[in-house]
Order: sequence, then structure tokens, then C-alpha cells
Amino acid sequence: MENRITLITLGVADLDRSIRFYEDGLKLPRHAFDGDKIAFFRLQANQMLALFPIDALADDACLPRPTDDSAFRGITLAHNVGSKDQVDTILEEARTAGARVLKPGQEPPWGGWSAYFSDPDNHVWELAWQPNLPF
Repeated sequence: MENRITLITLGVADLDRSIRFYEDGLKLPRHAFDGDKIAFFRLQANQMLALFPIDALADDACLPRPTDDSAFRGITLAHNVGSKDQVDTILEEARTAGARVLKPGQEPPWGGWSAYFSDPDNHVWELAWQPNLPF
């Protein structure tokens, strides 16, 4: 296996609501190739984010359908930025778009600046500025 991830798919309860959150709220560029059952957003370096109804995603992966939308799924997505101020600015943009702020910006034990929010389906995102770990 090569050392890359090309697509991150999030299972969502309401595809239209999630499209509005990511496209209109977070301003992610939508890819032209999608349809009424899935949405793709272009990230950097040939990576994409996909939104797919959670029951269909579970079926596709041959897993049981989830019974609790509020449970922590044991994974976070991170968006690293170039400054402390960017963390706070993006956190406010996410909150305005409908995100739930889980942890406001603060200095974590590893240094830098970090905040957490969850999207409408409780997928957890970290916003981080880590001056010792450039991306």
C-alpha cells in the first residue's frame, strides 16, 4: 500500500444538510462528479472528501447500520493552519455554518493552538496550529 489517503468518506444522516454545511458554510469546493446520492469536495494534493448517507455507507462496507448518531466514532479529522488566529477564525466560520464548538481555541500540552468542532453529524474536526510540525 502506498503512503497516501485519496478519499475520506463521511457517513451523514441528511445529505442535503451536510452539503450545505461543507459547501456553503465551510466553503469547500464541490467536485462536478457527484449525484443525488453522494457529494464530493476537492481538497489539496489529489485528495477528496465525500459525503454519503450513513446507512448506505454501512451497507456498502458490509457493516451493521449505526443506531446512535451522537456517539463518538473514535476518529478526528484535522485541519492544520499557519497561525493561532487562523484557528480562531475558522472555528468561528464553522460555528456560524452550524458546527458545534467542542473546545474553543487554547494552548494544548504539545504547544501551538488547537480547537475542536463537530459537523451536523457529529464528525469531529480539530483545527490546529503547530509551529513545530509544518505541513
